[in-house]
Amino acid sequence: MRTSRILTRAAAAGLALAGAMTAAVATAVPASAAAYNGACGAGHVVVNSDNVGSKGTVFLTYNNNTGKNCVITIRNYPGARLSMNAYIGPSDSPYGEMIVDSGDYTTYAGPVKWSLPGRCVDWGGFIDGASGGKRNTNCG
Repeated sequence: MRTSRILTRAAAAGLALAGAMTAAVATAVPASAAAYNGACGAGHVVVNSDNVGSKGTVFLTYNNNTGKNCVITIRNYPGARLSMNAYIGPSDSPYGEMIVDSGDYTTYAGPVKWSLPGRCVDWGGFIDGASGGKRNTNCG
């Protein structure tokens, strides 16, 4: 069962940074990049994405009908359980709140959803030492 929780931006950034510091730098895009799998649900359209090193892709989707943003981190090559996460939060939060799904997964982490009308979002994901995502994007 997947669980989501709200963390402070510092805690979420620490999770991603700790993993990133243990990984070798890998900037090459894999021959078989992960594709969005529809896990955010009907009506969600990919509006942004970022590579998670060479291990996968993190996607930001948006649903015009519900006004919800959704983030999911997907591995290029599913297999044994690896430490993964997906997170989203408002860029302007004074307390750095984020919704995070974190655990050991075989295929993907998330989805995590949050309706943030009129605000910019910080979002991203982590896969076994590699991280990706963007800050202060998709405003509105």
